[in-house]
Amino acid sequence: MPVRSRRLVTARAWSLAVLLSLSTACGVASSGSSTDEPASGSTKPAPSASTPVPTARPRPKPTGTASAALPWGPTRAEWQRAQEIVAGMSAEEKAGQVIVAGYQGTEAPLASLRRHHVGGVIVMGYNVTSADQVRSVNAALHKEAASQGRTWPLLIGVDQEGGTVARVKAPLTEFPTYMTLGAARDPELARKVARASGQELRALGFTMVFAPDADVTAGPGDPAIGSRSAGGDPTLVTSIVKGSLRGYADAGILAVPKHFPGHGSVPADSHLSLPVQHASLSELKQRDLVPFAEAVKAGVSALMVAHIDVRDVDPGTPSSVSSRMIQDVLRGQLGFQGAVVTYALEMAGVAEKYGSAEAGVRALLAGADILLMPAVAADTHAAILAALRTGRLPEARLDDAAARSIALMLHEDAGAAPSTAVLGAAEATSYAASLRGLTVVSGACEGALVGKRITIAGGRTQDRERLTEAARKAGLSVGADGDVVRLLSAGSSSGSGDVVVALDTPYGLARSSASTARIALFGRTEGAFAALVDVLTGKARGAGRLPVHVEGLPSTPHCDQIGS
Repeated sequence: MPVRSRRLVTARAWSLAVLLSLSTACGVASSGSSTDEPASGSTKPAPSASTPVPTARPRPKPTGTASAALPWGPTRAEWQRAQEIVAGMSAEEKAGQVIVAGYQGTEAPLASLRRHHVGGVIVMGYNVTSADQVRSVNAALHKEAASQGRTWPLLIGVDQEGGTVARVKAPLTEFPTYMTLGAARDPELARKVARASGQELRALGFTMVFAPDADVTAGPGDPAIGSRSAGGDPTLVTSIVKGSLRGYADAGILAVPKHFPGHGSVPADSHLSLPVQHASLSELKQRDLVPFAEAVKAGVSALMVAHIDVRDVDPGTPSSVSSRMIQDVLRGQLGFQGAVVTYALEMAGVAEKYGSAEAGVRALLAGADILLMPAVAADTHAAILAALRTGRLPEARLDDAAARSIALMLHEDAGAAPSTAVLGAAEATSYAASLRGLTVVSGACEGALVGKRITIAGGRTQDRERLTEAARKAGLSVGADGDVVRLLSAGSSSGSGDVVVALDTPYGLARSSASTARIALFGRTEGAFAALVDVLTGKARGAGRLPVHVEGLPSTPHCDQIGS
């Protein structure tokens, strides 16, 4: 099923959406309705709906050949309209359109739109104080963009993967790590999680999410990705990524899989240095590139390119600024025609070598279309204009990049945002994902694993507090002289107890000893601990399978969980 979506609204449907505004959730393209809407009597707090999130004006649905979709999503009419918009732009406007800027503080960065005409904004954790504050900031940004005459939605993006990477916290639903979904091996569950998360983000005014993580992790030697990956098998990762992409499309939010050409098999973190990939391109095509290639075949609209030195392709050059990687491999060999988004240009993996502003120019020359989070947006804007004036950057290349980002947003115009009633409404889905992914590595597969009293050891303070709360809700007492439940906080940590539970990646379980059971939980959300307690008490059975190879553990599934 193609990932690309059809979300142009008719005038009649738009009028109804405006009347409903944010008092009800609008209908978005979906193969099924969410089962996680709160009951009418729900007491869950939600942000104020006093500031509506503006949305782009509707357009008549194209007919005939104009409605034919390009391989990356937009229709021919949308692409033509984007080109017309760019043709009417000044050089300053075009230079800004390709930039998605970060910002400091918690106020709307309106100056970036006014002075530098940036095409979008990325929200980081330090920009967030509450969901209501984020929603107000995003609404102000949309309003400012509309006041400038922009007829396409502003790109407002966020890293909201679940697990260790989620910029906006409560009251949004807290989802477990992506590796949970790999352990669950259920693309439809991945779709449901992505749909729920995407709806919550759209309710806050976001139009883009930098997810899912399409990296194939190589194991404990992977310092940057770990449980952000669905697993170590390219076929498994592909199936979960494609499920997630369908879910985000259902929700009406643009998803950007990352980090091409694969960050899960390099031994360094590109936030800190430039990782070197020594595997051959042939090897990468059998492993790291598989999920990206399959996403391209499914019609994905955008991909993020990382700062990785692939020695077999362009030695010494980060992929994000390499024409050999972007033009020859991604576009030429994989056939991707959509928008290429760089990894954050403020990161050491590229900025240390070139400087952030120069890296932006080099990325455009290499074929990138959207420059994410340069260190100083004004400097990158100026560098683009300087390269344009000297002829170093062909105007046609800048025009193409700007048009591609606009066409992307024209196509992803999903109408009015859902109401804030969706915020936090997917807790049952989060719990189901954790239970489905929970993997009993050793020990009894059914029945109670602990008695009526448990002693909690290890983990972080919040982990112990959450497990304590879940245990007491289930009728267990918590304190000394109980069955010891040892929590492994880091993926490589180890320990002993009656039951040992890995909360992140499962590698430490091989070096741990447990008298009763070893369990991989892949998450530390409230739902994950509730699922753990249900398995410990015998109320439920974990149905997961290890999605990565763990040295020292059997390669065959425990408890005959194949197909469960």
